[in-house]
Amino acid sequence: MNKVLITGATGQLGKSTINFLLEKGVAANQISALARDEAKAAELKSKGVDVKIGNYDDFDSLRSAMQGVETLLLISSSEMTKSRAVQHINAIKAAKESGVKHIIYTGFMRTHDDPKSPLWFITEDHVKTEKYLKESGITYTLFANAFYLDMLMDFVGEQVLETKTIFVPAGDGKINFVLRNEIAEALANVLTTGGHENKTYNIGIEQPVSFGEVAKYISDITGVAINYVSPEQEEYQQTLMQYGVPEMYARMFAAFAVAFAADTMNVPTTELTQLLGRKPTSVQEFLSAKFKK
Repeated sequence: MNKVLITGATGQLGKSTINFLLEKGVAANQISALARDEAKAAELKSKGVDVKIGNYDDFDSLRSAMQGVETLLLISSSEMTKSRAVQHINAIKAAKESGVKHIIYTGFMRTHDDPKSPLWFITEDHVKTEKYLKESGITYTLFANAFYLDMLMDFVGEQVLETKTIFVPAGDGKINFVLRNEIAEALANVLTTGGHENKTYNIGIEQPVSFGEVAKYISDITGVAINYVSPEQEEYQQTLMQYGVPEMYARMFAAFAVAFAADTMNVPTTELTQLLGRKPTSVQEFLSAKFKK
């Protein structure tokens, strides 16, 4: 494998991708990891990974981290308080100046781009980044990632067997969910094989599910009858805040839920199945493991 640089390398997706690469027998010194914090990168360093200290806002640190790199895995920034598109474009510019040949970018699954969508505050940065990347002339691969299955219980509620209710304003909308670890495995597979040039992959399970179905799965698995209630967005947001969820997060959860209701992440796909060589973990399997007695 050519020398690869992974950004966001101390985050869960970055770290997991590096672990899959090492498991596949990729030499640790072929992997560079961009990290903001040296202490957080100590574990990667101990595995022999070439840790570069830098961040998306520091152009010189990006350019120096990319020296000799052929492939860049650009994991989208997790900073919600600033324009992530500016940060991503910084990285793409630095990659171009440094002679990087191929960029893999982790974006966001959606049926369409709508500035009126409640999720536009998240989607807009991805739209701008993807447009810039495609126009940069660098070979690209786009991962349009479904909603993390790891976060499903944040909407369902950890106390669901006590409350016997799922309370989310998602209507009958269907959502594609995916395990973060399986995205990482697919990224490692793409990094170590050819044939992914200038492609966009929808990364998720084969059949999206609704929260009504989630309630039924939990009922079937546990024998506890779970109700699904889809309130108004405002009522949902207020309820979350009454339970101590900070307003910024309450707004974000509400925006996702309303977007779910509008079917914006209702994208059936077999592309992750092909990249993994097996079917990804379904919502039912995830919940069975979660509620196993």
